[in-house]
Amino acid sequence: MTEVIVVGGGIGGLAAAFAQARAGRAVRLLERSAEFGEVGAGLQLGPNATRVLDRWGLLGQVIEAGVLPRRLVFRDALTGEELTHLDLGEEFRHRYRAPYVVAHRSDLHAVLLRACEKAGVELLNGRHVERVATDDRGRARAYCADGSVHESSVVVAADGLQSALRAQLSADLPHDSGFVAYRGTCPLPESFDTSEVIAYLGPDCHFVQYALRGGELLNQVAVFRGPCELEAAFDGCCEEIGKGLPYLWRDRHWPMLDRPPIGTWVQGRLALLGDAAHPMLQYLAQGACQAIEDAHELAEQSAARDWDRALAAYQEIRVPRTARVQTTARLWGDIWHVDGVARVLRNELFRTRDMAGHTYVDWLYGG
Repeated sequence: MTEVIVVGGGIGGLAAAFAQARAGRAVRLLERSAEFGEVGAGLQLGPNATRVLDRWGLLGQVIEAGVLPRRLVFRDALTGEELTHLDLGEEFRHRYRAPYVVAHRSDLHAVLLRACEKAGVELLNGRHVERVATDDRGRARAYCADGSVHESSVVVAADGLQSALRAQLSADLPHDSGFVAYRGTCPLPESFDTSEVIAYLGPDCHFVQYALRGGELLNQVAVFRGPCELEAAFDGCCEEIGKGLPYLWRDRHWPMLDRPPIGTWVQGRLALLGDAAHPMLQYLAQGACQAIEDAHELAEQSAARDWDRALAAYQEIRVPRTARVQTTARLWGDIWHVDGVARVLRNELFRTRDMAGHTYVDWLYGG
């Protein structure tokens, strides 16, 4: 008998399914699309997530498919000047007991998908879950658009930022930040330093570059406030950004959406996870990381107590944590995109910060 149903086959859903199967539960994953896959390019995994992947025995595969950078560098987008950096080397790894890894989204997705297959997760495609109900016996039922009904002890909704199941708990809608992202990958130029993740901060825009797949690819992300065109948004920026713009994909782009934190993730035997629970802007690079944390915590709580108490504990622990990440990501985005006097003050603050200090990252990466 299926004990856990996971709705959504993205990174969060696969992580949740694997964590539950790893704990010995019978898991069924229902994915709306006809095939499993991940849209996008690179992602950054802080040590708060790689510690979990290490505990799951998957970190080695992720590192093999990715890159271990040595520095996270912030530069001024107009001048190219380095403002500050975070050393990601041995001391960082020792402090947080795990490395900082950058990887292609599809590579992390593939690692998690293989892990689910090996763990015995039942993977079903073409299943669009429209609603979930909990009966008087404490059993959950997932009702699909094709008329099928799937019963289990609990349903984990990992159906993304546009989650249909979140609507059973909250009437809120995605919030458009007014910014849009263009992404792209290309063969890595010989001149690019694979040891660095670089973020150029500019007025109403930023530009990120880092290597993927062991240094085979260069991943780039250009974010700016609409509705201006891509080239116009970065007019006046430094030469390094100008060189990267031609390699961005022009056939698609992503609006930067999030939602405000909510205090209720659980209704009966339905629980939200990942972007369905806490969609966030990308400025802390924590979307996938927080979904992995969710999956780990839910598995830990459900291993120690009955489902009702486990879901209550999961919500109590994860809501404050993710709410802080969501609100801080919004603030960090404001800091990145300032102009005029605010830009001068930000740059000076970055230049003069204590390079040995971890005040701004301990709360995020520690624990």
